[in-house]
Amino acid sequence: MSEGITTISNAAMEPEIEDLAKYLNKMGAKIEGAGTNFIKITGVQKLKEVKYKVMPDRIEVGTFLCAGAITGGNIELKNVIPEHITPAIYKLEEAGCTINIGKNSVKIMAPKKLKAIDVKTMPYPGFPTDMQSIFGVLLSTCKGTSTIIENIFENRYKYLYELKRMGAKVTVEGKMAVIKGIRRLSGGSVYSTDLRGGAALVLAGLSAKGVTIVENIEYILRGYEKFDEKLQKLGAKIYVKNI
Repeated sequence: MSEGITTISNAAMEPEIEDLAKYLNKMGAKIEGAGTNFIKITGVQKLKEVKYKVMPDRIEVGTFLCAGAITGGNIELKNVIPEHITPAIYKLEEAGCTINIGKNSVKIMAPKKLKAIDVKTMPYPGFPTDMQSIFGVLLSTCKGTSTIIENIFENRYKYLYELKRMGAKVTVEGKMAVIKGIRRLSGGSVYSTDLRGGAALVLAGLSAKGVTIVENIEYILRGYEKFDEKLQKLGAKIYVKNI
């Protein structure tokens, strides 16, 4: 709604940005190039009221796929856009999972033991940084030694220090984390330091022996709607208390 033309160079290209532009354009905005690294915005005087259906959450999709993988499960996710999470799907297949992709669905069949892999976060359409911590937990019980290189954000390995309290064998050197797989994590009390790291610790609890308590879950509830209820429907023994 500014006067004149605004341009954004070196713009992020995630699907969510393109979806936001579609929503705003439906309201009367004039936005071109969303989904590319150059966006042009021509100011308008007003926006109108509309109804709009928000796209599926690709990181939620990836999280539930990893929940299936880390527990040796067999699950199908519907109402998804598979191409939005292609890098994570490739890595799950590399780890030994069988994945069937439908038009609007993804089905994962996990083996009893996953194989170690290497992960490197990159800007979209590369491997998403928001999936890094989810995969970090997944790799903690894989057969062999895995590495993660975080190229997007600093200080995104805090969850690994919590994961070590559950028995994970992890070392962090700068942007790289080295994870030596163990047979199984042990339940314990851990602390959520951020949204994705908190969700990752929940997944760790799903596969761990015994009871796991994840504290400070406000982060998780901000980014996942009815996370515990959806996991319960898949057979998880998970409960939310004192919120």
